[in-house]
Amino acid sequence: MAWVLLAVAGCLEIVWALAMKTSEGFTRIWPTTIMVVALVASLGLLAVAMRSLPLGTSYMVWTGIGAIGTFIAGVLLFGEAMSLSRLVAAGFVLVGIVMFKASA
Repeated sequence: MAWVLLAVAGCLEIVWALAMKTSEGFTRIWPTTIMVVALVASLGLLAVAMRSLPLGTSYMVWTGIGAIGTFIAGVLLFGEAMSLSRLVAAGFVLVGIVMFKASA
């Protein structure tokens, strides 16, 4: 169950990062509100997952999901560059997440 909570927390990290981007420097109320709610929920779920998962593993997987998810969202939603080197870097993060999960 802790891994499921951690995955949801990582997905909420993507949500709050996207909401922060669309908040235009916290000048738009709804994206800012979504960001705050998603951020609190993400951190709360991360804390619950850490009750039974190691700190380093939890944090690495949480940030990795957020990093890969926001990278993909940036490419798909905001037209950010998708170069071979960026894809390889995202692949390394993904491999790291899988290795942490396999070794926990």
